Amino acid sequence: MQELTVTRLMEIIRECAGEGEGLAAADDVLNVEFSDLGYDSLAMLETASRIERDYGIRLPDEQVTEATTPRAFLTLVHDAAAESS
Repeated sequence: MQELTVTRLMEIIRECAGEGEGLAAADDVLNVEFSDLGYDSLAMLETASRIERDYGIRLPDEQVTEATTPRAFLTLVHDAAAESS
Protein backbone atom coordinates (compact mmCIF):
# COMPACT_ATOMS: atom_id res chain seq x y z
CA MET A 1 0.00 0.00 0.00
CA GLN A 2 1.22 3.46 -0.84
CA GLU A 3 1.57 5.46 2.37
CA LEU A 4 -1.13 8.05 2.96
CA THR A 5 0.40 11.45 3.66
CA VAL A 6 -1.26 14.43 5.30
CA THR A 7 -1.20 16.24 1.95
CA ARG A 8 -2.99 13.36 0.21
CA LEU A 9 -5.43 12.99 3.11
CA MET A 10 -6.41 16.65 2.84
CA GLU A 11 -6.81 16.28 -0.95
CA ILE A 12 -9.14 13.31 -0.46
CA ILE A 13 -11.15 15.17 2.18
CA ARG A 14 -11.59 18.13 -0.19
CA GLU A 15 -12.59 15.75 -3.03
CA CYS A 16 -15.18 14.05 -0.80
CA ALA A 17 -16.48 16.98 1.22
CA GLY A 18 -15.45 20.15 -0.57
CA GLU A 19 -13.28 22.99 0.65
CA GLY A 20 -13.26 23.41 4.40
CA GLU A 21 -12.74 26.53 6.40
CA GLY A 22 -9.80 27.66 8.44
CA LEU A 23 -6.24 26.83 7.49
CA ALA A 24 -4.90 26.74 3.98
CA ALA A 25 -3.45 23.52 2.58
CA ALA A 26 0.12 24.67 3.22
CA ASP A 27 -0.53 25.31 6.90
CA ASP A 28 0.37 22.71 9.50
CA VAL A 29 -2.93 20.90 10.04
CA LEU A 30 -1.78 17.67 11.69
CA ASN A 31 -3.07 18.63 15.13
CA VAL A 32 -6.01 20.82 14.13
CA GLU A 33 -9.48 19.41 14.84
CA PHE A 34 -11.43 18.52 11.70
CA SER A 35 -14.31 20.63 13.04
CA ASP A 36 -11.98 23.66 13.11
CA LEU A 37 -11.13 22.92 9.48
CA GLY A 38 -14.83 22.92 8.59
CA TYR A 39 -15.38 19.15 8.36
CA ASP A 40 -17.99 17.21 10.33
CA SER A 41 -18.24 13.50 11.11
CA LEU A 42 -20.23 12.81 7.92
CA ALA A 43 -17.42 14.29 5.84
CA MET A 44 -14.92 12.07 7.62
CA LEU A 45 -17.07 8.95 7.14
CA GLU A 46 -17.26 9.73 3.41
CA THR A 47 -13.49 10.23 3.38
CA ALA A 48 -12.97 6.93 5.22
CA SER A 49 -15.14 5.11 2.66
CA ARG A 50 -13.01 6.51 -0.16
CA ILE A 51 -9.77 5.54 1.59
CA GLU A 52 -11.11 2.02 2.23
CA ARG A 53 -11.76 1.63 -1.52
CA ASP A 54 -8.51 3.23 -2.65
CA TYR A 55 -6.22 1.51 -0.14
CA GLY A 56 -8.02 -1.80 0.40
CA ILE A 57 -8.33 -1.45 4.17
CA ARG A 58 -11.17 -1.45 6.70
CA LEU A 59 -11.78 1.58 8.95
CA PRO A 60 -14.46 1.03 11.62
CA ASP A 61 -16.95 3.93 11.76
CA GLU A 62 -16.52 4.37 15.52
CA GLN A 63 -12.76 4.76 15.18
CA VAL A 64 -13.17 7.16 12.26
CA THR A 65 -15.40 9.46 14.30
CA GLU A 66 -12.98 9.28 17.24
CA ALA A 67 -10.06 10.40 15.04
CA THR A 68 -10.65 14.14 15.31
CA THR A 69 -7.39 15.41 13.79
CA PRO A 70 -5.45 14.56 10.64
CA ARG A 71 -2.68 13.06 12.82
CA ALA A 72 -5.15 10.72 14.55
CA PHE A 73 -6.79 9.81 11.24
CA LEU A 74 -3.43 9.01 9.62
CA THR A 75 -2.51 6.83 12.60
CA LEU A 76 -5.80 4.97 12.19
CA VAL A 77 -5.15 4.40 8.48
CA HIS A 78 -1.55 3.30 8.99
CA ASP A 79 -2.56 0.91 11.80
CA ALA A 80 -5.32 -0.60 9.63
CA ALA A 81 -2.86 -1.03 6.76
CA ALA A 82 -0.36 -2.78 9.03
CA GLU A 83 -3.07 -5.17 10.28
CA SER A 84 -4.22 -6.04 6.76
CA SER A 85 -0.74 -6.83 5.44
